[in-house]
Amino acid sequence: MHLTFLGTSAANAYPEPFCACEHCHQARALGGRSLRKRSAMLINHDLLIDLGPDILASANQHRISLTQVRFCLQTHAHADHLDLSHLQSRSPAFGVVGTPVLDFFASETTLHQADAIYRTFLAHEPLLTPATETALRVRFHAVEPMHPFKAGPYRIIPFPTNHAPGALLFAIEDGVHTLFYATDSTSWEEAIWEGFHRFALQFDVVILDHTYGPNQPPGEDHLSANHVITYAHRLAEEGRLRDGAHILATHIAHEGNPPHPQLVTFAAQHGYEIAFDGLQISL
Repeated sequence: MHLTFLGTSAANAYPEPFCACEHCHQARALGGRSLRKRSAMLINHDLLIDLGPDILASANQHRISLTQVRFCLQTHAHADHLDLSHLQSRSPAFGVVGTPVLDFFASETTLHQADAIYRTFLAHEPLLTPATETALRVRFHAVEPMHPFKAGPYRIIPFPTNHAPGALLFAIEDGVHTLFYATDSTSWEEAIWEGFHRFALQFDVVILDHTYGPNQPPGEDHLSANHVITYAHRLAEEGRLRDGAHILATHIAHEGNPPHPQLVTFAAQHGYEIAFDGLQISL
C-alpha cells in the first residue's frame, strides 16, 4: 500500500491567506512543509479519499497523476472536502482522454447533499441519474456505517462520526495492510472502538484529525492534539496497532497548531507523526 497526502490542512488552509496571526506569518516565512492545502489522500494510484478543492493543484505541484483513479471515498459534503466541479473537469466534455469510470462511495445523506449542490451551483440538473453518471463517467454508491463493501482490491468498512450528518470515517484493507482514515471527527463514540474489535482490525497506519493544537481545549466538531495522544495510547493498549504502525496527524488548523517544525517536535514527544503535503509512505 502506497500513501500520498495531497493535503493536510483544515478548512481554511495553512497559512490562512487572509490571516496575519503569528502562526501564519511563520508558515509563510518557512514555506515547504509548513504550507498546507485542504485535506485529501491518494492510496496507491487508484483510490482517492475526498474529491477535495485542492487535489488538482496538489497533484500538479507534487507531480502526481490522477489518471488511474477508479475509486473515491467521500467522507462528507463540506466544501473543503468536496468540489463537484472535478467530476465535470475529468469528463469527456472537458476534452479529457482515457478517463476510467469512477466509483464514488458516500453515505446516502452525503450523496443527496452532493445532488443539491450540483443542481444549484453547477449544472442545474440532477446528479444522481443514469444520464449524468454516463456523461460524467461516474457511478454513485450509497454506503452505510459498519457495513463492509468491496472496491476493486480493497475491502472498506465505513465508521460513523458526529462531525456532520452523513459523515464517515474509513478503514481500508488491501489484503496485506490496513489503514484507518479519521479526519473530520469528533470524540469517538464507543461504537467505533467496538467496531475495531468486531471486525478484528489491526492497523498499519492510523490518520487522525488534528484540527485543534496542543494548548487548545477540545472542540465540538473536530479532534485536538490531546485526542490524538489519548487515542494513540488506547489503540496500542487494545492491540489495534501492528508492529511499526504509523500514527499520523492531518487536517491541521493554523489557530492552535504551530508551523510544521515545531509541531513535529511536539508530536515526537508524544509518540505520533505529523503529515505534510506531498508526504508519501510505502508499506
